[in-house]
Amino acid sequence: NYIQGTGSFIDKTTVKVVKADGLEEQISFEKAIIATGSRPMVVPPFDQKTPGVIFSCKALALPDIPKRLLVVGAGYIGLELGSVYATLGSEVTVVEMMDTAIPGADRDLAMVLQRQLKKKFKNMYFKTKVSQVEEDGDGLKVTFVKEDNSTFTENFNKVFVSIGRRPYTEGLGLEKVGIELDEKGFVNTTHDKRSTIHNIFAIGDITGQPMLAHKASHEARVAVDAILGKNTTFAPKAIPAVMFTDPEVAWCGLTETQAKEKELNFEVAKFPWLASGRALTLGRTEGMTKLIIDKETEKVLGVGMVGKHVGDMISEGALAIEMGATAKDLAHVIHPHPTLSETIMEAAEVFYGQCSHLYKPKRK
Repeated sequence: NYIQGTGSFIDKTTVKVVKADGLEEQISFEKAIIATGSRPMVVPPFDQKTPGVIFSCKALALPDIPKRLLVVGAGYIGLELGSVYATLGSEVTVVEMMDTAIPGADRDLAMVLQRQLKKKFKNMYFKTKVSQVEEDGDGLKVTFVKEDNSTFTENFNKVFVSIGRRPYTEGLGLEKVGIELDEKGFVNTTHDKRSTIHNIFAIGDITGQPMLAHKASHEARVAVDAILGKNTTFAPKAIPAVMFTDPEVAWCGLTETQAKEKELNFEVAKFPWLASGRALTLGRTEGMTKLIIDKETEKVLGVGMVGKHVGDMISEGALAIEMGATAKDLAHVIHPHPTLSETIMEAAEVFYGQCSHLYKPKRK
Protein backbone atom coordinates (compact mmCIF):
# COMPACT_ATOMS: atom_id res chain seq x y z
CA ASN A 1 0.00 0.00 0.00
CA TYR A 2 1.47 3.39 -0.99
CA ILE A 3 0.30 6.50 0.85
CA GLN A 4 1.62 9.94 -0.01
CA GLY A 5 1.83 12.40 2.86
CA THR A 6 3.83 13.49 5.89
CA GLY A 7 4.28 10.82 8.53
CA SER A 8 5.11 10.96 12.23
CA PHE A 9 5.16 8.38 15.02
CA ILE A 10 2.36 8.35 17.56
CA ASP A 11 3.76 5.36 19.43
CA LYS A 12 5.97 2.32 18.79
CA THR A 13 3.44 0.68 16.50
CA THR A 14 1.46 3.58 15.00
CA VAL A 15 2.21 6.29 12.44
CA LYS A 16 0.01 9.28 11.64
CA VAL A 17 0.04 10.44 8.01
CA VAL A 18 -1.17 13.90 7.00
CA LYS A 19 -2.09 13.81 3.31
CA ALA A 20 -1.88 16.65 0.77
CA ASP A 21 -5.62 17.33 1.13
CA GLY A 22 -5.23 17.75 4.90
CA LEU A 23 -6.91 14.45 5.79
CA GLU A 24 -5.20 12.26 8.37
CA GLU A 25 -4.77 8.51 8.47
CA GLN A 26 -3.32 6.26 11.14
CA ILE A 27 -1.31 3.20 10.18
CA SER A 28 -0.53 0.37 12.55
CA PHE A 29 2.66 -1.66 11.99
CA GLU A 30 4.77 -4.42 13.49
CA LYS A 31 8.06 -3.23 12.00
CA ALA A 32 9.03 0.10 10.44
CA ILE A 33 11.99 1.49 8.49
CA ILE A 34 12.78 5.21 8.66
CA ALA A 35 14.35 6.44 5.41
CA THR A 36 13.70 10.19 5.34
CA GLY A 37 17.11 11.17 3.97
CA SER A 38 18.68 14.59 4.44
CA ARG A 39 18.15 18.24 3.64
CA PRO A 40 20.59 21.05 2.75
CA MET A 41 22.44 22.67 5.62
CA VAL A 42 21.44 26.31 6.04
CA VAL A 43 23.64 28.74 7.99
CA PRO A 44 24.04 32.55 8.06
CA PRO A 45 24.02 34.51 5.81
CA PHE A 46 21.95 32.06 3.76
CA ASP A 47 19.24 31.47 6.38
CA GLN A 48 17.29 34.53 5.18
CA LYS A 49 14.73 33.90 2.45
CA THR A 50 16.51 35.97 -0.18
CA PRO A 51 15.18 35.46 -3.72
CA GLY A 52 17.92 34.09 -5.91
CA VAL A 53 19.57 32.05 -3.14
CA ILE A 54 18.93 28.41 -4.00
CA PHE A 55 19.75 24.96 -2.69
CA SER A 56 20.24 21.59 -4.40
CA CYS A 57 16.60 20.70 -5.16
CA LYS A 58 15.84 24.05 -6.78
CA ALA A 59 19.20 24.01 -8.58
CA LEU A 60 17.99 20.90 -10.42
CA ALA A 61 14.87 22.69 -11.70
CA LEU A 62 15.74 26.27 -12.61
CA PRO A 63 13.48 27.70 -15.34
CA ASP A 64 16.43 29.32 -17.10
CA ILE A 65 20.22 29.36 -17.15
CA PRO A 66 21.67 32.09 -14.90
CA LYS A 67 24.25 34.27 -16.63
CA ARG A 68 26.35 34.58 -13.48
CA LEU A 69 26.18 31.80 -10.88
CA LEU A 70 27.97 31.64 -7.53
CA VAL A 71 28.45 28.17 -6.05
CA VAL A 72 29.14 28.20 -2.30
CA GLY A 73 31.05 25.03 -1.38
CA ALA A 74 33.53 22.98 -3.43
CA GLY A 75 32.23 19.55 -2.45
CA TYR A 76 30.34 16.87 -4.40
CA ILE A 77 27.10 18.65 -5.19
CA GLY A 78 28.56 22.11 -5.68
CA LEU A 79 31.19 21.05 -8.20
CA GLU A 80 28.89 18.61 -10.02
CA LEU A 81 26.07 21.11 -10.55
CA GLY A 82 28.53 23.94 -11.07
CA SER A 83 30.05 21.93 -13.92
CA VAL A 84 26.60 21.35 -15.40
CA TYR A 85 25.73 25.05 -15.45
CA ALA A 86 29.16 26.03 -16.77
CA THR A 87 28.63 23.59 -19.65
CA LEU A 88 25.19 25.13 -20.27
CA GLY A 89 26.74 28.58 -20.55
CA SER A 90 26.76 30.13 -17.06
CA GLU A 91 29.74 32.10 -15.79
CA VAL A 92 30.39 30.04 -12.67
CA THR A 93 32.34 31.20 -9.62
CA VAL A 94 33.07 28.79 -6.76
CA VAL A 95 33.91 29.88 -3.22
CA GLU A 96 35.27 27.48 -0.60
CA MET A 97 36.38 28.00 3.04
CA MET A 98 39.09 25.33 2.80
CA ASP A 99 42.27 25.57 0.75
CA THR A 100 41.30 22.97 -1.85
CA ALA A 101 38.32 21.37 -3.57
CA ILE A 102 36.77 18.12 -2.30
CA PRO A 103 38.00 18.35 1.31
CA GLY A 104 37.35 14.62 1.88
CA ALA A 105 39.58 13.41 -0.96
CA ASP A 106 43.36 13.23 -1.10
CA ARG A 107 44.92 16.48 -2.23
CA ASP A 108 46.76 14.97 -5.22
CA LEU A 109 43.46 13.69 -6.66
CA ALA A 110 41.61 16.92 -5.88
CA MET A 111 44.27 19.07 -7.52
CA VAL A 112 43.92 17.24 -10.86
CA LEU A 113 40.20 18.07 -10.90
CA GLN A 114 40.83 21.58 -9.61
CA ARG A 115 43.20 22.39 -12.47
CA GLN A 116 40.63 21.24 -15.02
CA LEU A 117 37.75 23.15 -13.38
CA LYS A 118 39.76 26.37 -13.35
CA LYS A 119 39.60 26.21 -17.15
CA LYS A 120 35.82 25.78 -17.04
CA PHE A 121 34.86 28.15 -14.23
CA LYS A 122 35.29 31.93 -14.25
CA ASN A 123 36.78 32.00 -10.73
CA MET A 124 37.57 29.64 -7.86
CA TYR A 125 38.14 31.36 -4.50
CA PHE A 126 39.69 29.27 -1.71
CA LYS A 127 40.16 30.18 1.97
CA THR A 128 37.28 32.58 1.40
CA LYS A 129 33.84 32.99 3.04
CA VAL A 130 30.60 34.71 2.09
CA SER A 131 29.65 37.26 4.75
CA GLN A 132 26.63 38.92 3.15
CA VAL A 133 24.11 38.45 0.34
CA GLU A 134 21.96 41.45 -0.62
CA GLU A 135 19.35 42.01 -3.28
CA ASP A 136 20.70 44.36 -5.92
CA GLY A 137 18.22 45.18 -8.69
CA ASP A 138 17.41 41.93 -10.47
CA GLY A 139 20.46 40.19 -8.99
CA LEU A 140 22.44 39.68 -5.81
CA LYS A 141 25.45 41.52 -4.41
CA VAL A 142 27.72 39.13 -2.53
CA THR A 143 30.40 40.19 -0.07
CA PHE A 144 33.40 37.88 0.31
CA VAL A 145 35.89 37.73 3.20
CA LYS A 146 39.39 36.42 2.48
CA GLU A 147 41.72 34.70 4.93
CA ASP A 148 43.42 38.02 5.78
CA ASN A 149 39.97 39.55 6.56
CA SER A 150 40.02 41.76 3.47
CA THR A 151 36.69 41.96 1.63
CA PHE A 152 35.45 42.35 -1.93
CA THR A 153 32.05 42.21 -3.66
CA GLU A 154 30.70 40.71 -6.87
CA ASN A 155 27.25 40.49 -8.46
CA PHE A 156 25.43 37.30 -9.47
CA ASN A 157 22.05 36.27 -10.82
CA LYS A 158 21.84 33.22 -8.54
CA VAL A 159 23.70 31.94 -5.49
CA PHE A 160 23.69 28.15 -5.14
CA VAL A 161 24.50 27.10 -1.56
CA SER A 162 26.05 23.65 -1.21
CA ILE A 163 27.86 23.52 2.13
CA GLY A 164 26.66 20.13 3.32
CA ARG A 165 23.53 18.28 4.36
CA ARG A 166 21.96 17.33 7.67
CA PRO A 167 19.69 14.40 8.60
CA TYR A 168 15.95 14.95 8.11
CA THR A 169 14.58 13.91 11.49
CA GLU A 170 12.49 16.93 12.52
CA GLY A 171 8.75 16.41 12.97
CA LEU A 172 8.91 12.62 12.82
CA GLY A 173 7.95 12.15 16.47
CA LEU A 174 11.11 10.19 17.23
CA GLU A 175 11.21 11.55 20.77
CA LYS A 176 7.70 10.18 21.40
CA VAL A 177 8.88 6.60 20.92
CA GLY A 178 12.35 7.01 22.44
CA ILE A 179 14.49 6.80 19.30
CA GLU A 180 17.89 8.22 20.21
CA LEU A 181 19.98 10.58 18.09
CA ASP A 182 23.73 11.18 18.34
CA GLU A 183 25.34 14.59 18.94
CA LYS A 184 25.11 15.42 15.21
CA GLY A 185 21.43 14.53 14.94
CA PHE A 186 21.85 11.13 13.25
CA VAL A 187 19.73 8.16 14.33
CA ASN A 188 21.76 5.68 16.38
CA THR A 189 21.56 2.19 14.86
CA THR A 190 22.98 -1.25 15.59
CA HIS A 191 24.83 -3.57 13.17
CA ASP A 192 21.52 -4.69 11.63
CA LYS A 193 20.19 -1.10 11.32
CA ARG A 194 17.82 -1.21 14.31
CA SER A 195 17.24 2.03 16.15
CA THR A 196 17.10 2.12 19.93
CA ILE A 197 13.52 0.83 19.54
CA HIS A 198 13.78 -2.85 18.60
CA ASN A 199 11.04 -2.96 15.94
CA ILE A 200 11.98 0.34 14.22
CA PHE A 201 14.91 0.43 11.81
CA ALA A 202 16.69 3.35 10.11
CA ILE A 203 18.70 3.56 6.90
CA GLY A 204 20.39 6.08 4.63
CA ASP A 205 21.44 9.67 5.29
CA ILE A 206 19.71 9.84 8.68
CA THR A 207 22.11 7.17 10.05
CA GLY A 208 25.35 9.02 9.31
CA GLN A 209 28.14 9.44 6.79
CA PRO A 210 28.74 8.82 4.01
CA MET A 211 25.48 10.23 2.64
CA LEU A 212 25.39 8.16 -0.54
CA ALA A 213 22.51 6.41 -2.31
CA HIS A 214 24.37 3.12 -2.80
CA LYS A 215 25.19 2.98 0.92
CA ALA A 216 21.49 3.49 1.72
CA SER A 217 20.47 0.72 -0.67
CA HIS A 218 22.74 -1.80 1.07
CA GLU A 219 21.52 -0.69 4.48
CA ALA A 220 17.96 -1.30 3.26
CA ARG A 221 18.84 -4.89 2.34
CA VAL A 222 20.32 -5.43 5.79
CA ALA A 223 17.26 -3.98 7.52
CA VAL A 224 14.84 -6.10 5.48
CA ASP A 225 16.89 -9.24 6.13
CA ALA A 226 16.83 -8.47 9.86
CA ILE A 227 13.04 -8.01 9.72
CA LEU A 228 12.81 -11.42 8.03
CA GLY A 229 14.76 -12.93 10.93
CA LYS A 230 18.05 -13.46 9.12
CA ASN A 231 21.45 -13.08 10.79
CA THR A 232 22.78 -10.00 9.03
CA THR A 233 25.08 -7.03 9.56
CA PHE A 234 26.14 -3.84 7.82
CA ALA A 235 29.93 -3.71 8.13
CA PRO A 236 31.51 -2.72 4.81
CA LYS A 237 35.28 -2.23 4.61
CA ALA A 238 34.95 0.07 1.61
CA ILE A 239 32.12 2.31 0.40
CA PRO A 240 33.04 3.87 -2.95
CA ALA A 241 32.69 7.63 -3.29
CA VAL A 242 32.43 9.20 -6.75
CA MET A 243 32.34 12.82 -7.89
CA PHE A 244 30.59 12.97 -11.27
CA THR A 245 32.55 15.92 -12.56
CA ASP A 246 34.85 15.98 -15.59
CA PRO A 247 37.27 14.48 -14.82
CA GLU A 248 35.62 12.22 -12.27
CA VAL A 249 37.17 11.55 -8.86
CA ALA A 250 36.61 8.27 -7.02
CA TRP A 251 38.01 6.59 -3.94
CA CYS A 252 37.27 3.79 -1.47
CA GLY A 253 38.81 2.36 1.66
CA LEU A 254 41.40 4.51 3.39
CA THR A 255 42.66 7.72 1.82
CA GLU A 256 46.34 8.58 2.12
CA THR A 257 45.38 11.32 4.59
CA GLN A 258 43.48 8.86 6.79
CA ALA A 259 46.34 6.34 6.68
CA LYS A 260 48.72 9.07 7.92
CA GLU A 261 46.31 10.08 10.68
CA LYS A 262 46.14 6.44 11.82
CA GLU A 263 49.97 6.28 11.71
CA LEU A 264 49.87 3.13 9.62
CA ASN A 265 52.95 1.59 8.02
CA PHE A 266 51.89 2.03 4.39
CA GLU A 267 53.17 2.86 0.93
CA VAL A 268 51.53 4.73 -1.93
CA ALA A 269 51.81 3.36 -5.47
CA LYS A 270 50.75 5.73 -8.27
CA PHE A 271 50.28 5.18 -11.98
CA PRO A 272 49.99 8.42 -13.99
CA TRP A 273 47.72 8.22 -17.01
CA LEU A 274 50.37 9.88 -19.14
CA ALA A 275 51.69 6.32 -19.38
CA SER A 276 48.28 4.83 -20.33
CA GLY A 277 47.77 4.03 -23.99
CA ARG A 278 43.99 4.20 -23.64
CA ALA A 279 44.10 7.59 -21.90
CA LEU A 280 46.34 8.80 -24.73
CA THR A 281 43.82 7.76 -27.38
CA LEU A 282 41.06 9.53 -25.46
CA GLY A 283 43.14 12.67 -25.12
CA ARG A 284 42.64 12.49 -21.33
CA THR A 285 46.08 11.89 -19.86
CA GLU A 286 45.52 14.15 -16.83
CA GLY A 287 44.29 11.18 -14.76
CA MET A 288 45.96 9.07 -12.10
CA THR A 289 45.38 5.80 -10.23
CA LYS A 290 46.81 5.28 -6.75
CA LEU A 291 46.85 2.46 -4.23
CA ILE A 292 47.35 2.66 -0.46
CA ILE A 293 49.17 -0.54 0.49
CA ASP A 294 50.13 -2.00 3.87
CA LYS A 295 53.92 -2.41 3.78
CA GLU A 296 53.99 -5.56 5.89
CA THR A 297 51.02 -7.56 4.60
CA GLU A 298 50.89 -5.88 1.17
CA LYS A 299 47.09 -5.73 1.51
CA VAL A 300 45.26 -3.01 -0.37
CA LEU A 301 43.97 -0.49 2.19
CA GLY A 302 42.62 2.13 -0.20
CA VAL A 303 42.19 3.01 -3.86
CA GLY A 304 41.92 6.48 -5.35
CA MET A 305 41.44 7.60 -8.95
CA VAL A 306 40.92 10.75 -10.96
CA GLY A 307 40.16 10.78 -14.66
CA LYS A 308 37.64 9.83 -17.31
CA HIS A 309 35.18 7.06 -16.28
CA VAL A 310 36.81 6.34 -12.89
CA GLY A 311 33.33 6.08 -11.37
CA ASP A 312 32.89 2.93 -13.47
CA MET A 313 36.28 1.56 -12.35
CA ILE A 314 36.32 2.10 -8.58
CA SER A 315 34.25 -1.02 -7.86
CA GLU A 316 37.30 -3.19 -8.58
CA GLY A 317 39.09 -1.33 -5.81
CA ALA A 318 36.17 -1.83 -3.42
CA LEU A 319 36.10 -5.55 -4.25
CA ALA A 320 39.83 -5.83 -3.62
CA ILE A 321 39.51 -4.24 -0.18
CA GLU A 322 36.42 -6.26 0.82
CA MET A 323 38.13 -9.52 -0.22
CA GLY A 324 41.40 -8.66 1.53
CA ALA A 325 43.36 -8.67 -1.72
CA THR A 326 47.04 -7.85 -1.83
CA ALA A 327 48.85 -5.68 -4.35
CA LYS A 328 50.21 -8.90 -5.85
CA ASP A 329 46.63 -10.14 -6.40
CA LEU A 330 45.86 -7.01 -8.40
CA ALA A 331 49.15 -7.20 -10.28
CA HIS A 332 48.53 -10.84 -11.25
CA VAL A 333 44.99 -10.28 -12.57
CA ILE A 334 45.34 -9.96 -16.34
CA HIS A 335 43.61 -6.76 -17.45
CA PRO A 336 42.78 -6.08 -21.11
CA HIS A 337 45.04 -3.67 -22.99
CA PRO A 338 44.59 -0.87 -23.86
CA THR A 339 41.99 0.07 -21.22
CA LEU A 340 41.73 2.51 -18.37
CA SER A 341 41.01 -0.34 -15.95
CA GLU A 342 44.50 -1.76 -16.44
CA THR A 343 45.86 1.30 -14.61
CA ILE A 344 44.80 -0.49 -11.39
CA MET A 345 47.01 -3.46 -12.30
CA GLU A 346 49.83 -1.13 -13.33
CA ALA A 347 49.65 0.81 -10.06
CA ALA A 348 50.09 -2.52 -8.25
CA GLU A 349 53.05 -3.30 -10.53
CA VAL A 350 54.57 0.08 -9.64
CA PHE A 351 54.56 -1.08 -6.01
CA TYR A 352 56.82 -3.98 -7.00
CA GLY A 353 58.91 -2.02 -9.50
CA GLN A 354 57.71 -4.22 -12.35
CA CYS A 355 55.39 -1.93 -14.33
CA SER A 356 55.60 -2.50 -18.09
CA HIS A 357 54.64 1.03 -19.09
CA LEU A 358 56.34 3.07 -16.35
CA TYR A 359 59.97 2.50 -15.42
CA LYS A 360 60.15 3.00 -11.69
CA PRO A 361 62.45 0.47 -9.99
CA LYS A 362 61.56 -0.63 -6.47
CA ARG A 363 63.70 1.19 -3.92
CA LYS A 364 65.79 -1.13 -1.76
